[in-house]
Amino acid sequence: MLTAKLKQEIENDIKNNKVVIYMKGTADAPMCGFSAQAIQILQSYHVPIKDHNVLASEDLRQGIKEFTNWPTVPQIFIGGQFIGGCDILNEMHANGELATLLKS
Repeated sequence: MLTAKLKQEIENDIKNNKVVIYMKGTADAPMCGFSAQAIQILQSYHVPIKDHNVLASEDLRQGIKEFTNWPTVPQIFIGGQFIGGCDILNEMHANGELATLLKS
């Protein structure tokens, strides 16, 4: 559930970190294929990544979905903007948009 406190934490996190991913597991130990693929793509750019394990908190797992109005995880934010999930990240990586966005 997206409480005011959780909403503030999410907003602060995406404002204070260039790349944020809400995922199943962690960057070091992804717990699903989509999270693993998203992390692999992001790590290939050698940028700092702030990861959040939604499996550690049901409130966070549901809250991030409410925050973005996006039904699945992983959820990726770059430069304070919601990018989407693994499929969109993969597409942006393939067409060069992601490299451009991460360099800006």
